[in-house]
Amino acid sequence: MSAGGVKQLKKGEILFNEGDPSDAMYVIKSGLIAITKRKGNGEVELAELKAGEMLGEMAFFDNKPRSAGARAKTQATVIILPFKALHAQFQTFPEWLKAMVKTINAHLRAANQRIKNLEQAQSEDEEFFPPQLITTLCAIISLVGFKSGKKEEGGGLVIPQWTLRNYTIQIFKQPTHKMQRMMEVLSSLGLMKVEDLGEGKQKITILDHDKLTQFVDWYNEHLFKEERKRVDIEEKELPALKALVHFGRKETPDEKGFVTVSLTHIQENAVKELSQPFSVNDTDSLAQKGLVQEKQSGEGGVLTQKFNFKDLERLLGFWEIVHTLRKVRS
Repeated sequence: MSAGGVKQLKKGEILFNEGDPSDAMYVIKSGLIAITKRKGNGEVELAELKAGEMLGEMAFFDNKPRSAGARAKTQATVIILPFKALHAQFQTFPEWLKAMVKTINAHLRAANQRIKNLEQAQSEDEEFFPPQLITTLCAIISLVGFKSGKKEEGGGLVIPQWTLRNYTIQIFKQPTHKMQRMMEVLSSLGLMKVEDLGEGKQKITILDHDKLTQFVDWYNEHLFKEERKRVDIEEKELPALKALVHFGRKETPDEKGFVTVSLTHIQENAVKELSQPFSVNDTDSLAQKGLVQEKQSGEGGVLTQKFNFKDLERLLGFWEIVHTLRKVRS
């Protein structure tokens, strides 16, 4: 329990931590006190209080743990007002005054909680991998592959863990936890393989270095295109794109690399071969974007569509990477 009196604080000294039990409020006699909240592994400063201001008063009525921390920004002196003594005085207040003060305190608590909920919702909505970070992290992996990668028998390019870490932190100034998460996602897409060797050591293998490098070049060019020239593929269009590539792979390309597929055949066989439904109208948006030609009606009402197979296969792989990374949240 805090005893009444005066407390001297050195610069940087903690008065109380977020989550500590509450047994007193304080009046600042001199100096500056920072009100702080934990965020990740650090803290953010919410407010700076000066002489004459009060802190720690919200827990007087509900005895809840400290909702924030307090730390001396300079040498400071605070007057300690123990709740036990204050409660005795509070009981002498008129009932209407006690009710009013309790209501104000409850409203403040509720407002703080709403702000906290909004901040949390905003944090959950933030992209863990913004577009420029995607190109940066993938480019680092590709670069280390070129400079230090060693080909493994049976395929794959093994890259040194500590070289990748040094490039990430020292040269490109990027967070290692995001690089680690990036490698996890790329592993799930079959582009990498990360094996835990124990004691913090990892064997990192790039399984498709060419595709990763081509993705970096393509996505960087895509991001810097004029908006009117940029063609985005939405996530909802990926199943149709996947179906075209799957069935297009069975056809023989012409001299320009184009294949013609039967949309009618795809509609009849997509569930069997891809475990997903397909409609002959699913590719209309792709045709509007110029990624495939307009569908044609042939003998017996069979609908066909023509497209450059290699281009569409390449786009499918790249947009699968983009949309998988866009869905990652912290």
